[in-house]
Amino acid sequence: MSDYDAEHLHGMRVVHDGPRQAPALLLIHGSGFSGASWSPVVPALAGRHHVIRVDLPGCGQSPPALSYEVPIQAGRVAAMLDDLGLRRVTTVGHSSGGYIATALAEQRPNLVSSLALISSGPSPEALLPQPLLLRFLLAPPLGPLLWSRRSEAMIRRGISATCARAVDIPDDLVADVRGTTYRTFRTVLRRNTAYIAQRSVPERLAAIEVPMLVIFGTADRRWEPSSVHQYDAVPNARVELLPGVGHIPMFEAPERTSELLLGFTATVAETPPVLPEA
Repeated sequence: MSDYDAEHLHGMRVVHDGPRQAPALLLIHGSGFSGASWSPVVPALAGRHHVIRVDLPGCGQSPPALSYEVPIQAGRVAAMLDDLGLRRVTTVGHSSGGYIATALAEQRPNLVSSLALISSGPSPEALLPQPLLLRFLLAPPLGPLLWSRRSEAMIRRGISATCARAVDIPDDLVADVRGTTYRTFRTVLRRNTAYIAQRSVPERLAAIEVPMLVIFGTADRRWEPSSVHQYDAVPNARVELLPGVGHIPMFEAPERTSELLLGFTATVAETPPVLPEA
């Protein structure tokens, strides 16, 4: 088996990096992105893990789906992991990918051995006013027209608008983002909002007894950075703040993000599981 392999399972493109016999590390991208959004951190992670990246339905190189409800998305991911024969997986979600990771842990606590969230807003109240370009792209009546005419330069500006530092945006991510339709993106955003409005992420995580890591930039431009302290109330969660980093730590601070994730997985591997009382 090569270090890089791709296949399609349950309507999703799945990309494998690193040795298959290594501990599994699942990476779930945020709204409108694709597995390519993890490219800057994959080389470091794949040195110690079987890294699994998915393109969620309607994103990247995966076809659209009938439903984008967060629990249904998590169910698709669980079915994919079952097909791969994986029984214990460290799951990492960026932004709204953290909601799918959380829902996966809710549905399959025995499958998710540990959980890491990166820039995942805890509740709708934490959402900041979005950059002007993104508001134009998303709001009707101009949104659908502008969306269909997006250039590569416009996509790069839109992604960079959520960052607090100058970033290198992978070309394959730009191509993947360009392929996502306006309707899919708007629907995904609505379903994500509904999930955290029904019950906040920290509330959901408090009921999940697995080790957790929460990474947040102090200069996040999508979510109020101080809202990360809502995660302090989660018993098994460790919160790490990245000074001067915006919404996409994988681009803005790839080395530090990789270090945190590898340190987390190493610590979890050394910690014996808590067995239920007889």
